[in-house]
Amino acid sequence: MNEFWWLQSIAALKRTLETDSAGLTTAQAKLRLQQFGFNIVNARKKRSLLLPLLSRFRNPLVILLLVASLLSAFTADITSFAVIVTMVVLSVTLDFFQEYRAEQAVDALRHSVAVRTSVLRDQHVVELCVEQLVPGDIVQLSAGNLVPADGRVIEADDFFVNQALLTGEPYPVEKHAENKDIPISDLHLAPLNRAEQITTDMASAYSAVFAGTHVVSGSAQVLICVTGAQTVLGNIAVALDVKAQPTAFEHSSYRFGMLILRLTFFLVMFVLLVNLLQQRPWLESFMFALALAVGLTPELLPMIITVTLSRGAMRMSRQHVIVKRLSAMHNLGSMDVLCTDKTGTLTEARISLERHLDSAGDNSESVLRWAYLNSFFETGLKSPLDEAILRHEKLDISAWTKVDEVPFDFERRRVSVLLRREAIGSISATEHFLVVKGACEDLLRLCSHYEPSAGLIYPIDTDKLRMLNEQSAQLAQQGFRVLGIAWRQVENECKHANVSDESKLVFSGFAAFLDPPKASASIALGQMQKNGITIKVVTGDSELVTQHVCAELGLRVSGVLTGSEIAAMDDSALQARVDSVNLFCRVTPALKSRVLLALKQRGHVVGYLGDGINDAPALHLADVSISVDSAVDVAKDAADLILLKHDLNVLHQAVLEGRRTFGNIMKYVMMGTSSNFGNMFSMAGASLFLPFLPMLPIQILLNNLLYDLSETTIPFDHVDQEYLKKPRQWDMQLIRNFMLMIGPISSIFDFLTFYLLLVVLHAEAALFRSGWFVESIATQVLVIFVIRTRRNPFKSKPNIWLASSSLLVVAIAAALPYTALGRYFGFVPLPAVFFGILMGMVVLYLVMVELGKRWIYKRYAM
Repeated sequence: MNEFWWLQSIAALKRTLETDSAGLTTAQAKLRLQQFGFNIVNARKKRSLLLPLLSRFRNPLVILLLVASLLSAFTADITSFAVIVTMVVLSVTLDFFQEYRAEQAVDALRHSVAVRTSVLRDQHVVELCVEQLVPGDIVQLSAGNLVPADGRVIEADDFFVNQALLTGEPYPVEKHAENKDIPISDLHLAPLNRAEQITTDMASAYSAVFAGTHVVSGSAQVLICVTGAQTVLGNIAVALDVKAQPTAFEHSSYRFGMLILRLTFFLVMFVLLVNLLQQRPWLESFMFALALAVGLTPELLPMIITVTLSRGAMRMSRQHVIVKRLSAMHNLGSMDVLCTDKTGTLTEARISLERHLDSAGDNSESVLRWAYLNSFFETGLKSPLDEAILRHEKLDISAWTKVDEVPFDFERRRVSVLLRREAIGSISATEHFLVVKGACEDLLRLCSHYEPSAGLIYPIDTDKLRMLNEQSAQLAQQGFRVLGIAWRQVENECKHANVSDESKLVFSGFAAFLDPPKASASIALGQMQKNGITIKVVTGDSELVTQHVCAELGLRVSGVLTGSEIAAMDDSALQARVDSVNLFCRVTPALKSRVLLALKQRGHVVGYLGDGINDAPALHLADVSISVDSAVDVAKDAADLILLKHDLNVLHQAVLEGRRTFGNIMKYVMMGTSSNFGNMFSMAGASLFLPFLPMLPIQILLNNLLYDLSETTIPFDHVDQEYLKKPRQWDMQLIRNFMLMIGPISSIFDFLTFYLLLVVLHAEAALFRSGWFVESIATQVLVIFVIRTRRNPFKSKPNIWLASSSLLVVAIAAALPYTALGRYFGFVPLPAVFFGILMGMVVLYLVMVELGKRWIYKRYAM
């Protein structure tokens, strides 16, 4: 494709792309998909399973283990070599396939709610995922659609596009079908790349649309010219190469990883120094220290996180919620503030036009006619209010023709259509009218006259303006959503409408709508507030209507801020008010974003639920963004979660699922920072006074492998109901305190085991290692039944898979010294008396951990 394709005529582009007005065939599209790849900005070539599997061997600990295995082979220790290599391969493979299966399942869910577009294929209009588009396709776009790729406008009808993403322009730009070549010599062609050229000289691209922008109003047919990473957006993304900001979950897991890394480093260096000072073989000392590092490192944490989050996502799909981004699962569980629009969330979205009143308060056919004309000819995204007007009564408008339009935007809060009324016989001449519909308080400022009844027009004085505003407020207090309707006759030669034409209008009257509150919303709001979520309503509607709806739903209003009040505040003033206010009314998209930012800066994890074009900026800013399957493309694309049912009860269940997911992740974290740390600390301490290594390196690695196998079922476990009652976040202080309490308890019982083995059983090196290996596995694994719940362990039933895997691993460890395989690991059979002692010690250990756990949660847990 020519670098300046947007300058060529449509005919020339069709010849170049080998397409016509009927679009491509399926066969042509398939070949081009192979040639150009999927229409994804950050497209990656599909790799075989082998490459991502091999990439896991880049882990520093894995590399060190493999180096150690090679050293073992060079020193003729073939057993150690074979065991280390086998365990490394098993661990990496297990980790990879668990994550791979989880990610595949989530990808399938994500694909089910992918943005789709209308495409001409085989001479028929079909709905396809935007990833399937190729150069030469012809797509049909309308208000609310995302522009899926770069292309040329073939046909357009009042087609306005918001391209602020590329140009920063605050207002939509009208696009036309230009069918002639634009001389390249007319442009200011500096040595820029294609993205810079187009964004710098947008004047040359009024007949082109670009990926990532979205349609505000009108409709168009577009010839796709460039897809994927070759689009303007793709060029910008590649040029900037900016990584997404880490989520709260990623930041917390990184902090946890750094805590473990520091502990591992100091402990390993201490053990290595002690062993070298005792003049033990350097290779054996190195292997022992390395095995300790492996034992301390929660190498399964990424896999546990991914599998747990994906299982949560699968469960949420059965609750009619699709998770597009896994990290949103954690944020949903941590969410303590939910910002939501009113229409369709708190209300039924079954809006009906109840009244069409003139300034005297009487139903007026003139008001209805002007409102009907505006809604019928408006080409923007039809709002529920427009649909209510058109559904109210079908009027004969055959004498009217649309000339032009000034589309709706959220700063003006109104839409205007320029209409021509044809002459009827010899009675009248052709006339042109500008018909305006919008927010009453804004519209009245633009009116110089009012129409008390059809055919009568009077000037608006100060008293009348006050009376009209009071009339609008009274309707709002009764729960009506109110729009003002106005018009103005213009010169017959007028061919275009502009914002500046919206002046000296004649105020016709009010259109009053009712949208009943949802019966289910009241219950869901109460449950979410009971579960620690503050509800804040952020809406473009008036404060009077919103307060009326909240009163009917039983949602207590703690404070109100209007858009004009927010606009007058600086950021610090807004931050000081956002916690105490729960209604934000008459707000524009930019003001919604400011409210969300203020809440986040106050330390809240903020969710946002929205489904319109005006919600997209806020959805991008929220910690967890939520939309519905019926939302416009730009909202669905920005959302982390898609509700297949527009119901707050569904969202409430999703929040609880997010908390369950986080709860299971924290079980692994608590185990990794307590029993693991205690066992490794014991091993380091034992190396100070034992004349031999307390456990061979391959025995430590086997211990770690068996322990990891027992933990892979944690994502399947149940979570206590009381854990779900409030938002949950990473608490590094609790994790550290838990480790410092439970770790030493584990070490005390390890040292008690050392005493019994050395003094009571008079164990030599092999028997000592065998006995401690079994005791270590038993205490390290069985403690999950205590740590997995804040309750009494006997009152919280574990999942059958977790219970089975844990008991099976302990049984394998106990039986191993009696098998032929055990000899390869250096184990010897244990006397029967040892198991009697072991049972008593394990029971006592679990009781001590339970007491320590209760003390920790009572003193430190929030």
